[in-house]
Amino acid sequence: MIFIEDFEQMRSLEQDLTFLSAKTEFDESNIPFKEKNLGIQNQDGLYTNLGLLLSDQCKHTIKVAVFDGETQNIFQDRNEFTGSLFKQMHEVYSYINFRNQKHSNFSGLKKIDKRDYPEVAIREALLNLIVHREYSYSASSFVRIYTDRIEFTSIGGLLKGITLEDIQLGISVCRNPKLANIFYRLELIEAYGTGIQKIIDSYSESELKPQFMTTENAFKIILPNRNHHKIQEDTIIYDCPENKILEFAKTHTQFTRKDVQDTFNLSQTTCGRILNRMKEEGQISQHGKGKNTFYILNE
Repeated sequence: MIFIEDFEQMRSLEQDLTFLSAKTEFDESNIPFKEKNLGIQNQDGLYTNLGLLLSDQCKHTIKVAVFDGETQNIFQDRNEFTGSLFKQMHEVYSYINFRNQKHSNFSGLKKIDKRDYPEVAIREALLNLIVHREYSYSASSFVRIYTDRIEFTSIGGLLKGITLEDIQLGISVCRNPKLANIFYRLELIEAYGTGIQKIIDSYSESELKPQFMTTENAFKIILPNRNHHKIQEDTIIYDCPENKILEFAKTHTQFTRKDVQDTFNLSQTTCGRILNRMKEEGQISQHGKGKNTFYILNE
């Protein structure tokens, strides 16, 4: 078994390497791309495994799959991202971000938009997948996108002596220190051990919380879809359309939101959304103010 601390510095079996993506990343940060200083080459001028990871010929990949539902029964899409770790980082983030839908809620008259997943959580989970995985194994890392969650699974469990409780407290022992140092210099990551806490903090106002799982050979971060409950409620709206409420209104001279809410077993937010839409469509009209608000059917 290769000692973890030696893997980055070992001579790469592949020496015909190019660094177009890496140079672009360094140029954008105004940092000189010096191969020997970065540990990409050893003292003999040979490329190291670290160099292979950052090269355009990197053999390690990230596979992303999108599923229709909460299981792996039905594929919607799948892709495998190759090339330099920098190229994979940008392409995978864009792929996930494109599917990070925005949903709207209303607080009084104010419209509040909330994406399915905090962008900082996606960013930190992806960086963790790239920076901390065990590259002495050739298997791909995985990102799986379900309707209710995204799972980031990387090869390599926690380092010996480190527990899940430790990393959630901000304790970090870096598996790939030279790679992490490069990402740090490029300001892609901050001080070691802050990523997991950022993920946790990004869900501080959500009832749903991220989960972290580990085995001897893998580490998984699970980000819950913050809007999944709302999506389910919207489905209820379409399953219980306005026609049913119109039939209810025909038998009542006037009615309140709570009347509709209790009759159709809807949440306050969902019920308010339906009634607002019915008002906009001219099906009902609103009268009174505050607690005395009621609705009547428009003839």
